[in-house]
Amino acid sequence: MGLKTKEEYIESLRGMNPTAYMFGQKITNVVDNPRLRAGIEATAATYEVAEMDEYKDLAVTQSPLIDEPVNRFTLPPSSIEDLVARVKLNRKLGAYVGTCHQRCTGLDCLSTLSIVTYDIDQKYGTHYYDNFVEFLKYMQKNDLTANAGVTDVKGDRSKSPKDQDDQDMYVHVVERRDDGIVVRGAKAHQTGSLSSHEIIVLPTRAMRKGDEDYALSFAVPADAPGLIHVVGRSSLDMRELDGCDIGNIRYSKYCPTLIFNDVFVPWERVFMCGETEFAVEMVVRFSSFHRQSHGGCKSGKIDCMIGTALTMMEYNGTTKAGHLKQKVIDMIHRAETLYGCCLASSYEGKQEPSGTYFIDTVLANASKIHEGKEMAEAIRLMVDVCGGFVADMPSDRDFENPEIGSLVKKYMKGADGVPVENRIKLYRLAEKLALESADTISDIHGGGSPEAHRVTIFRETNISEKKYAARRLAGIES
Repeated sequence: MGLKTKEEYIESLRGMNPTAYMFGQKITNVVDNPRLRAGIEATAATYEVAEMDEYKDLAVTQSPLIDEPVNRFTLPPSSIEDLVARVKLNRKLGAYVGTCHQRCTGLDCLSTLSIVTYDIDQKYGTHYYDNFVEFLKYMQKNDLTANAGVTDVKGDRSKSPKDQDDQDMYVHVVERRDDGIVVRGAKAHQTGSLSSHEIIVLPTRAMRKGDEDYALSFAVPADAPGLIHVVGRSSLDMRELDGCDIGNIRYSKYCPTLIFNDVFVPWERVFMCGETEFAVEMVVRFSSFHRQSHGGCKSGKIDCMIGTALTMMEYNGTTKAGHLKQKVIDMIHRAETLYGCCLASSYEGKQEPSGTYFIDTVLANASKIHEGKEMAEAIRLMVDVCGGFVADMPSDRDFENPEIGSLVKKYMKGADGVPVENRIKLYRLAEKLALESADTISDIHGGGSPEAHRVTIFRETNISEKKYAARRLAGIES
């Protein structure tokens, strides 16, 4: 099969029965819930663009594993060209949906596992890589979406997993059976888990002796028995349920906490179990791949903000204001710098022993630090250009009110020839781009904290080479 249409993807989710809660209520129909459907539509865009001529060359590629065309989000990179295409596709999708499309994390997991499972097998003679390859074939043949279960809830962060008062603060094995393992714990910030077919779990941190039960990687269906999705609150989230003042009328983002309440995992879906020294490699590989993904999609989101700012200048009659044009230029250079770092990390990538290509970690992490600072500045600049109504535009229901609607519309008018309705819609979009907390907070913490990015940069940089360069120029012989 290899490739699903957008419609087939939506229907495939209807065939699942996940356990999900939102706002204290159990959700019996995930696909048609307006709050969740907007997020599902964002993921559905990755299937939609694979059918569009202008995106198809980026979104569809040939799998050497099953010898069929597949969606790029199911293909670990096997060349520099694949690494570059990841960034370019994420930028296109970032601008297309104006929020998180939610599918990059699954590819980041697949790419990580295609490297680390091979490395573990080489040391221990295990069969994790074989398990992974069979799982990857399944993902590719059915064009499935995966979610990355990485961030544990962590409890007391001054303590290691095994030293927690409550052992469930990190996902861990509670039972080993002949046919598999039973796991318990929770993963936070699980963007798009209900838009996914599979949940891929990786460790969240380095492990040490005694943490064997926590050094885990595996995959389970999103509707596995015992798996509970609890959808987190986000600013503006009730608007989708109310069907009013939505802003981005097509797409949105939601982030559940995933509770593994004694979930069974067959051995053939286990990719690491107890090899503590490889936990850090899993973390570094995934976080670096994901920081590369972020740079692509967030530069695309800035593209969307640039378009919003420029269009609002037309609607407000401020196209000749030089200081506003300068702010747009500042937004453009931030997008291009972010994008350039990610492309550079791809072009500097190298082949690993498994055959998968891995990016330059320093450049990928530099991109993420840049994103954490400059996305906030890009948002500030967009709001500056657009004006104060980003904050307090009257509700659509006020515009529809028979008593005051015509008056409110009268005073919302901007430039001559611009329908007031268009100006109102664009202000709503600017508000969504600026204030959708589920997405804007990920600019800072997505893929790890800013401190984690800095630590990785220092650890992965060739410090000795830089010191030697200085000593040589100074004439210090040592």
